[in-house]
Amino acid sequence: MADEPDECFGNPRLAEIYDALDPDRGDLDPYLRMAEGVGARRVLDIGCGTGVLALLLADRGIEVVGVDPAGASLDVARGKPGAERVRWIRGDATALPPLRVDLATMTANVAQAIVDPQTWRRTLRGAYEALRPGGHLVFETRAPARRAWEEWNRETSYRLTDVPGVGAVEYWVQLTEVHGPLVSFRQTYIFTADSRVRTTDDGRFRRLTLHLPPAYAQRLFDARNTGASDQEMRGIIAEGFKEIYFQDGGGRALGISDVTLNDIDYLDLDY
Repeated sequence: MADEPDECFGNPRLAEIYDALDPDRGDLDPYLRMAEGVGARRVLDIGCGTGVLALLLADRGIEVVGVDPAGASLDVARGKPGAERVRWIRGDATALPPLRVDLATMTANVAQAIVDPQTWRRTLRGAYEALRPGGHLVFETRAPARRAWEEWNRETSYRLTDVPGVGAVEYWVQLTEVHGPLVSFRQTYIFTADSRVRTTDDGRFRRLTLHLPPAYAQRLFDARNTGASDQEMRGIIAEGFKEIYFQDGGGRALGISDVTLNDIDYLDLDY
């Protein structure tokens, strides 16, 4: 597993709505059939997240260990009915206690989230050592030839979900970069009840190109010519980000009051 969980799994507010935004888990049916097919009595669910598969297996009388680095997701899993039947471990497959399971699984995007080759090898080694002789490791990956990432944009992925106890949540996914075999993307969540915006941006350097309306460019010119401070210039740019990036020109998140620019390593303005 990766050293740091994705924001949608590690952030408590996002972890709490994860299941509601992805209610159809028919993708787990093949894993249930595989567990039955190999006669598994003990299963290790690597990257168990909010515990959906682990609990489905436990319902079938299988002894399950669920491991995940995201504490927020594990908190959700532990709060579900029947959670006491599963052994939950916060961590990853590289540092497991002694186990002897019949089947180890990595569902959905778990395997694909491990992009560092050395971490991937350590993950496979950890899974192997957790299996009994003759045990099985099952995971999935995308077919690159389908180029599914070409449809990862707001237009095709946008949806609005009414989450009980939370309210309406807007969600979409946006492709950000394709570099060799690696595909990077950003998931955006807007809680319409308070207009809070959360994204799955991580701590890596990220370039963002934004075309501001002419009015903002004129304000920047005027501010520069009158000797405005860097803070004042940032304030104008932040207002542009608010209108164009976060509010999409008035199409969403209208309740956002302020946007500030912090921790900028590089800023290039092209007039």
